[in-house]
Amino acid sequence: MKGSLDIRVRYCECDPMGVVHHTVYPIWFEMGRTELLRGTGRTYRDMEEAGVFLAVVRMQVQYRRPARYDDLLRLETTLTTAGHVKIEHAYELFRGEELLCTGTTTLACLDRQGKARALPEGMFDADGAR
Repeated sequence: MKGSLDIRVRYCECDPMGVVHHTVYPIWFEMGRTELLRGTGRTYRDMEEAGVFLAVVRMQVQYRRPARYDDLLRLETTLTTAGHVKIEHAYELFRGEELLCTGTTTLACLDRQGKARALPEGMFDADGAR
């Protein structure tokens, strides 16, 4: 399962030199995951109301080239693994055809008490391996 999200870099996301601060990329990754989930007909809000929470337990980011103020970027988010309790995503951030950043995350499915629980049945289609 794969999704794409266009992002326009805002001034508040940059340092004084107009370069996107490194802490912004994980926020964009979350935006990509959120929209990918929305594409399945589910939302984080609905899941949380049902007592299902997804927590990032691992994140890796490789910065290749800087993004700058007012750049139009494209974030490609791919669901790479959906196991019994964990979900893994991969990310590629582009400016045009230029690859600026790659990353991966692992999320754990938790209940309201913070204990591991199974992912909801039917959460992903055949492309999502669940």
